[in-house]
This record gives sequence, C-alpha cells and structure tokens, in this order.
Amino acid sequence: MTQTSDNVTWLTQEAYDQLKAELEYLSGPARTEIAKKIEAAREEGDLRENGGYHAAKEEQGKQELRIRQLTQLLENAQVGAAPADTGVVAPGMVVTIAFDGDPDDTLTFLLASREYASTDVETYSPQSPLGGGVNGRKVGDDAEYELPNGKKATVRILEAKPYQG
Repeated sequence: MTQTSDNVTWLTQEAYDQLKAELEYLSGPARTEIAKKIEAAREEGDLRENGGYHAAKEEQGKQELRIRQLTQLLENAQVGAAPADTGVVAPGMVVTIAFDGDPDDTLTFLLASREYASTDVETYSPQSPLGGGVNGRKVGDDAEYELPNGKKATVRILEAKPYQG
C-alpha cells in the first residue's frame, strides 16, 4: 500500500521489498540482457532497416524510464504499518462511495499509488480527481470532485477500512 503526500510515498515493508527487488533486477541482469540484444542486432548490419535493433532500443528506453521511476519512488519512501482504522479516508484504505448519495450506485476502490495497484480491487491514486476529493474525509461525509468534462460530481463516503492485501 502506498500513500503519497508532498512527494513522500508510504509503503508496506512487503511493497518496498518488492519494488526494490524489481529495481535491482532492472538495473543489473535486465540491463545486461538488453545490451546483449542491442549488440546482437547491431551485428546484423544496416541499422536503418533493422527491426530487432529498434525494438531492443525501445525496450531499453522503457526499462531505463522504469528504473528512474523506481529510484525516485524508493528514495522518497517511508516504510510503515497500515493506516489506522479511524473511518477517515487515507491512502492505503479501501473506500466505498455512493454516487450522488444513491446507495445502489456504489464503487469500492483502494486509495493508493498506481505503483502498488491491487489485483483484487480497483485502485485510485490520491492525486486523481476522485482520490483527491475523498482523501481526508470521514465516513458519512459528502465529497466533491471534478470530472474530466469540467463538471463537478458528489459522492458520499460509505466505508473506509485499511487494506488487508
């Protein structure tokens, strides 16, 4: 679970270890593998028409971007326990909302960084319009946020519980 506030990202120990392992792999063995692919493609000749070379260079660019993202994320990480079960919406919590106060039109999601998206529940970033609108509110509160078309929407917070993984 993650919480981003003023460029600090809260991570569980498990999430931190998982992201650190990914970074170590990408900056070690994966870099070596991609360099070998590029060298092998170079040896095939004319680089202008060498699809394998261009694909390997593109893969290298994506990999280096991910390395930079992980490095920045881990540099600003704070490892700690899950948020307290206080009924206040915070990153690391599973939130259930009702659109326009309609108890039949609900959405349940994990409020967390996309870096630690859950496979069992949809994830919204605290920086997203909906995430920012509900963050810090209490169960029973109404929260307003801006839709992509510029209009405002209101949701009622029905439940906020720490994510159990």
